[in-house]
Amino acid sequence: MKLRDLQKALAAAVDAATAINAAVPDGEQMSAEQRTQFDAHMATANTLKADIVRAEQLAEMQRTSASTIEVSKPEGAKKPWSSFGEQLSAIATGTKLIQQGRTSSADPRLFAALGANETVPAEGGFLVAPEYADGILQRTYDVGEIATRCRQLPMASSRLVMNAVDEDSRADGQRWGGILSYWEAEGASYVGTKPKFREIQFVANKLIGLSYVTEEQLEDGPALEAYIRMAFPDEFGFQIDKAIVSGSGAGVPLGFQTSTATIVQAKDSGQATGTVSATNILNMKSRLWAPSFKNAVWLAEQSVEPQLLPLLIAGTAATTAALLYTPPGMYGNNSPYGLLLGRPVIFVEQASPLSTQGDLSLVDLSQYLLPKKTDIRADTSIHVAFLTGELAFRFMLRLDGAPWWKKPLTPYSGAASRSPFVTLATR
Repeated sequence: MKLRDLQKALAAAVDAATAINAAVPDGEQMSAEQRTQFDAHMATANTLKADIVRAEQLAEMQRTSASTIEVSKPEGAKKPWSSFGEQLSAIATGTKLIQQGRTSSADPRLFAALGANETVPAEGGFLVAPEYADGILQRTYDVGEIATRCRQLPMASSRLVMNAVDEDSRADGQRWGGILSYWEAEGASYVGTKPKFREIQFVANKLIGLSYVTEEQLEDGPALEAYIRMAFPDEFGFQIDKAIVSGSGAGVPLGFQTSTATIVQAKDSGQATGTVSATNILNMKSRLWAPSFKNAVWLAEQSVEPQLLPLLIAGTAATTAALLYTPPGMYGNNSPYGLLLGRPVIFVEQASPLSTQGDLSLVDLSQYLLPKKTDIRADTSIHVAFLTGELAFRFMLRLDGAPWWKKPLTPYSGAASRSPFVTLATR
């Protein structure tokens, strides 16, 4: 059972025992049946109390185990690596020495990186130094157009549970999950309100990157370093952005496109396939939650842009009408992105093909939560592809994600629902 469930069960057992005790009249003793029931509830409570202590100890160990081991360098170890390329060159030499049975001749810094793990050296594998693994992690979030705009949270363990306000409507008595303020006359009775909350649970899913490197490539450390620093962060960033957009939520983050929080704006009546109209844009804007507009961006598949260029508001000519879309470098737009109704348009591969649902979305990614483990596991092995003389590099990142909202919000006016996530339906 989870810690929260154990605590609830303990409270229930104590309440049951208290009720039996309270039912005994003053000056009298419990009946045999009452005593049996009372003892059973107390035994259950004592067992649950012990289970809670164990669960709390486990949770504390999970919170601290990731970063509490201090790695000591063996005698004669050199200073930390001056570059990732230097470490890769040492790995190349070290793997050959291990194959020859000359483990003691390998660079001692390779074994210092292993810390308390004594099984990997025997297999001829090494951990990539933390400073370079962290650099790859940081670049993963820098290269992503989508993840970098999400609300990132640290995860101390493999599971994160958050409490959120359960708010579906802005009507009186439902704002902030049930908070209500009101004007009251002097001497009148006050009416209390009780807000509702809900749990959001995140699990650190694994994202794995595996690459094989030849012995010849290993001999050229700087070139290999450049490749790894470019390829792995780019691939990790692509997969994370893809999950944020359309992840199923099963073993991967839940994408806003597949969540119940997203509003799908219907196409125009009789609208042709492969088109985007000014009405589509204006209707999508009207369904966006108003506070989100200052942070919102348009995510689009690149083939959508030709449909945006001719769009106008009012009038029939450029001299009397306003452009909805201004490309970068034109019409006074000096930003690196095109602007649609004043908000950036970011063309991403993870968007759906033109004319299918999700080819154009208006989203406030600050309303998307992206909890992640602060460490990235990176290691190598000579045995995965030993017969071909290759070294395997593996990088593992653990994270989860989901929209902060569980469903669109009904505004106070009772108009159409609003959300920080709006996407255009299939045309």
